[in-house]
Amino acid sequence: MKNQLFQKFNEIFGEGENIELYFSPGRVNLIGEHTDYNGGHVFPCALTIGTYGAVRKNNSNILRFYSMNYEHLGIITSNSEDIKYSKEDDWANYPKAVFWAIKEKGYKIPQGIDILYYGNIPNQSGLSSSASIEVLTGYIIKSICGLDFDMVELAQICKIAENQFIGVNCGIMDQFAIAMGKKEHGIFLDTNTLEYEYAPVILNNKKIIIANTNRKRELSDSKYNERREECESALLDLQKIVDIQTLGDLKELEFEEIKHFIQNPVCRKRAKHAVYENQRTVMAVSALKNHNLTLFGQLMKESHISLRDDYEVSGKELDTLVKAAWEQEGVIGSRMTGAGFGGCTVSILDQDQVDSFIYNVGKIYEDEIGYKADFYVVDIGDGPCKID
Repeated sequence: MKNQLFQKFNEIFGEGENIELYFSPGRVNLIGEHTDYNGGHVFPCALTIGTYGAVRKNNSNILRFYSMNYEHLGIITSNSEDIKYSKEDDWANYPKAVFWAIKEKGYKIPQGIDILYYGNIPNQSGLSSSASIEVLTGYIIKSICGLDFDMVELAQICKIAENQFIGVNCGIMDQFAIAMGKKEHGIFLDTNTLEYEYAPVILNNKKIIIANTNRKRELSDSKYNERREECESALLDLQKIVDIQTLGDLKELEFEEIKHFIQNPVCRKRAKHAVYENQRTVMAVSALKNHNLTLFGQLMKESHISLRDDYEVSGKELDTLVKAAWEQEGVIGSRMTGAGFGGCTVSILDQDQVDSFIYNVGKIYEDEIGYKADFYVVDIGDGPCKID
């Protein structure tokens, strides 16, 4: 892989020395969906699939980006002194956003940089290929420019990049999970305070399978921002009655006692999901600590039902994959993961059932939807790194 990327780099940017190689993972959220911007808990983990970046400084003030996943777009350039969003720059707006956000924080980027990207995360799948590129870019800049910020600040910078430059009103989960990833551990993160702890995910003879619906989705064009606004509306109604900062401050019983103060019934459903999903996530991590995978799997199922019925972000493709997964032998739990409206599911199942799971669920999905799903057997990996 390293030699292939260096060879391609020289082909695209010209022969030369001092090329360095970096890697940043993708992420999957095991439970705790649409809670990150509601002040709740999430439980994501970094994956061993992700994005590679071959990089070299150039003697100019020009940033040059090239992706092996979007070769038809060629080299995309930007002046490092005047970084602006451009629809024509497509995927390259994500690394541009990070350069912009780092400069906005007052850090100096002394010269131009050439970066070649290659990702083995399925694009637009909900496994955070965009956040993987963002964290990779930030890690590269931090490393080659010798900038003094830690990995939590890197995650915060990448969130600012996506919120303010790209225009997606996301929470911090994706960037945090990727920047702070730890092998064989999930990250139990309080998105309100950024307090976190690593929780071992001991699967023994179990495996994690990601199933990609292959339904294309654009997060910024989806109803993601609409859901966020609905939760904000619900919170405003409740803040007239109780002293809370976020929906994540409430437990289920407290919510049930005051939910009628939320004027809009749709917003009430959205808030219910945010409150209940947060508590499910707390219980799920406790279940893992007690080696109770059965309970963890049940909470995954309840999470999907809530995302389907109360938050309404799943859709036919995701529901078909999850329902088929629930019916398979050896499955501990399965749910949609990510923002929804397409994307992926995550399932935990017995290792000796992996092949039959992929065959059976794949057949049910293709028969029902009309095209194939893709399946990835994944492991939990570390955060970004330099590859020597």
